[in-house]
Amino acid sequence: MNVYAESSAVTAWLLRQQRGAASSAVLEAADRVVTSTLTRLECARALGRRAGEAGVDAAVLRAAERFLDETVAGWALLALNDELLARAARRFPVEPVRTLDALHLATALEFHAALGSLTMLSLDERIRANAAALGLTVAP
Repeated sequence: MNVYAESSAVTAWLLRQQRGAASSAVLEAADRVVTSTLTRLECARALGRRAGEAGVDAAVLRAAERFLDETVAGWALLALNDELLARAARRFPVEPVRTLDALHLATALEFHAALGSLTMLSLDERIRANAAALGLTVAP
């Protein structure tokens, strides 16, 4: 199974949030995980935001950052390019779509075209609705 790991699902998994367990199961079952370079950035930013919260253990966050780096190193990443930006600028089946979500959807469509089948791993309902409308399998 080819899985596109969108940042909401990856962040929940990294932070061991309740909904992250379902993400973990999908990622572990994947033959190949693909994503945008944007996912790495969004996850790093989410971990950074947590660093400023009271009661958050800095050592735990550093471990999560290292784990993110090690994990993403084994994934196929697609950098943003003019073609992806152009696709993200067009309409999607379920509007409105935020800019970052449009970039994830455009990247997922590019991977889908290259790989043939793709499961969109996302906890974001707008992304999930659009992915399904675009013919992608949605998880969890």
